[in-house]
Amino acid sequence: MELPNKSSDWRQLLDATLTEIALYAKEICPGAAVEVSAITYEDEDGHIEVSPPPTLPEAEEERVELALASRAAEMFAETGLYILCAVLDPSVR
Repeated sequence: MELPNKSSDWRQLLDATLTEIALYAKEICPGAAVEVSAITYEDEDGHIEVSPPPTLPEAEEERVELALASRAAEMFAETGLYILCAVLDPSVR
């Protein structure tokens, strides 16, 4: 898919993509804090950081991380937008 120029169309697509992935993160890990940024870095179009609750088992953290990576890859294939997703270690909070 050809990306729109970095104009309002591109910005709308980016906002919609970030929102979709953030809502998905809250769906698969309801207790998590989700931070979204549309700041671009080199080849990144935006990023999402997920801070799961400290009580979440490590296996569940891994499941969330893999599910988000998979969804971000699907969105990349659909839109061409590279959204970096990170699941932060809850013990570091």
